[in-house]
Amino acid sequence: MSEIKITRKLLDEYRDMRKKRTIPILEMELREMREGDNGFGNSTIFDYRDGFPRPQSVVGFDWEQYERREKALERKKDVSKAVEKWIEEIEDGQTRCVFRMFYRDVMEWGKIAAKTGYSTSPDYPRKMIRDAYIEKCGIK
Repeated sequence: MSEIKITRKLLDEYRDMRKKRTIPILEMELREMREGDNGFGNSTIFDYRDGFPRPQSVVGFDWEQYERREKALERKKDVSKAVEKWIEEIEDGQTRCVFRMFYRDVMEWGKIAAKTGYSTSPDYPRKMIRDAYIEKCGIK
């Protein structure tokens, strides 16, 4: 795993991955490709043995698609590990809690505000805790 730089885009990508459960879905697709018929594809080639082109179907495992999905899965796992490690290294407990709830647990800001005691101001955790910390860290 190469060093992954934390950016706003990466944090949003991580939240989206958690929301859509992309990693388990990709793992399931790869398992089904290995164990079932989902990994098989077919191509058409021309057979010239008779002197003129005759289309023939060739069936085989689609390694290109399998490797592409495997590479995407590894990238998503690397991003996930990097973001989770970064969140756990946040020193302030309240800030760490807000980041966990928003990014890892995929909660909405109203619910986060209620859980952190700011139910009268649902924008407070977003603006004063998350955005302030992101700005303090110089994340763009």
